[in-house]
This record gives sequence, structure tokens and C-alpha cells, in this order.
Amino acid sequence: MNTESLEQTVLHLPMQQRAELAHKLLLSLEDQNEAEVAEAWHAEAARRSAEIDKGLVDTVSAEEAHAAAHALLR
Repeated sequence: MNTESLEQTVLHLPMQQRAELAHKLLLSLEDQNEAEVAEAWHAEAARRSAEIDKGLVDTVSAEEAHAAAHALLR
């Protein structure tokens, strides 16, 4: 099976299966294993939480974030 036919097959999978496959493919490009990636995300979440708690950053509602993301995709 070549890349083009594989791509067509994968794009017809249900969204959840495509997301899981995309996650696995992205992890395969990393030098870190899944546990190390999870730890890095935990550290990033803790850092961002501390910034919010200290008032160093402003927060936005989910609706505002969605609208901004949607505007970027136009």
C-alpha cells in the first residue's frame, strides 16, 4: 500500500480513530516516550496555572477563544 492509498483509507476512518492515529503518529516523531510527554504537559499546565494565579496573564472565555480560532481559520 502506498502513502496516497493509505492516506485515503485513513481519512475515511471515524474522527475518534483518526485522532488516536494522529496522536500515535505524532508521538512516533518525538524522542520522548508517552510518559515523558505527559510529564512535560503536566509541567506546562502547572506553569500556566501559576501565571494565572499570579495575575501575569489574562484569561479569556471558551467562547472568546473559539471565536478567535475560528477567525484565524477564515
